[in-house]
Amino acid sequence: MVDDMQGFSKRPKLEPEDFYYSEEGFIVFTEKYHLKRGYCCKSGCKHCPYGFNKKTGRIEKKDQ
Repeated sequence: MVDDMQGFSKRPKLEPEDFYYSEEGFIVFTEKYHLKRGYCCKSGCKHCPYGFNKKTGRIEKKDQ
């Protein structure tokens, strides 16, 4: 029988600069975390460095 959680412990630990807690108590990932992860999850994250627009469903070039 294969344990469904066997890969869970291999995930890297979150560092303090990777996230903060919102006033509502949610974890909010920072731009640094998203860049470290290396890809866009297309969830419309608040600090998305890839420029994903949740309304259009497209990655748009961010102004710098």
